[in-house]
Amino acid sequence: MTKPSFPSTCLLASLLSLLLLIMAHAHAAASMGHRPYAKAHRELGARLVKKHNRPPFKPGPWKRARATFYEGGPGTFGRACGYSDVEKEGYGLQTAALSMALFNNGQKCGACFELKCMDNPDCKPGQPSLVVTGTNHCPPNYNAANDNGGWCNPPLEHFDIAKPVFANLADYKAGVIPITYRRVPCQKQGGIRFTITGNPYFNEVMVWNVGGAGDITAVQVKGHRKLKWTAMSRLWGQKWTTNAMMVGESLTFRVRASDGRFSTAWHVAPANWQFGQTFEGKNFK
Repeated sequence: MTKPSFPSTCLLASLLSLLLLIMAHAHAAASMGHRPYAKAHRELGARLVKKHNRPPFKPGPWKRARATFYEGGPGTFGRACGYSDVEKEGYGLQTAALSMALFNNGQKCGACFELKCMDNPDCKPGQPSLVVTGTNHCPPNYNAANDNGGWCNPPLEHFDIAKPVFANLADYKAGVIPITYRRVPCQKQGGIRFTITGNPYFNEVMVWNVGGAGDITAVQVKGHRKLKWTAMSRLWGQKWTTNAMMVGESLTFRVRASDGRFSTAWHVAPANWQFGQTFEGKNFK
């Protein structure tokens, strides 16, 4: 019998590899129940994300700072972060304006802090805690000394607390109080909200009601037709923008929190969404 030539051997090996590849593909399709490619792709992505998932946000170390209070209401306590009404948007009045060092150009909007009054006779007995969300900016006052009116001057870490809740920490007559504080996980009801405003050529997306770390460092958007994954830019606070054409697309948003975790809201907005509408995605725990 004539032995197979070298080219014949290579051909047999190639055919065997091709057969194995086809069998593997058929097995994968069967295990997915021949579901649509898009759904299978999402499930594969979810499995990959789960593999590299980070642990839930944990409380940070205690630090020292100072706190004051300021006047306002639900419609003004969130202006620098883009929140239109802190009560309707789930933050309540337990909010604070953050000094420049804490505000970090709006990145800390949505972050949660536990505060305790200390070393002051006007502190409430038992040093009760107050958990506030950073929803506003306390601007610096360079005409005043850091220890006499320039409380929010850099590099000071300072909380200007909404007046209605300052009394949970100390008497109003204290004016300014020394505190100890730490970052804590934000506890939210429901999912992350995406409010779309603007116009077809300048889309704005407000990201709010974020659990876990609470503050968002990156946002991406993707459509179901022509719009590929597109990074959005921070406009101010937690308002994000892009001039990509979003109209007519079923929108998926992916957000990354300051602790490195991310959440993807697949096709959260239908293709016929309208400006001014709010959509709800999966939240961090």
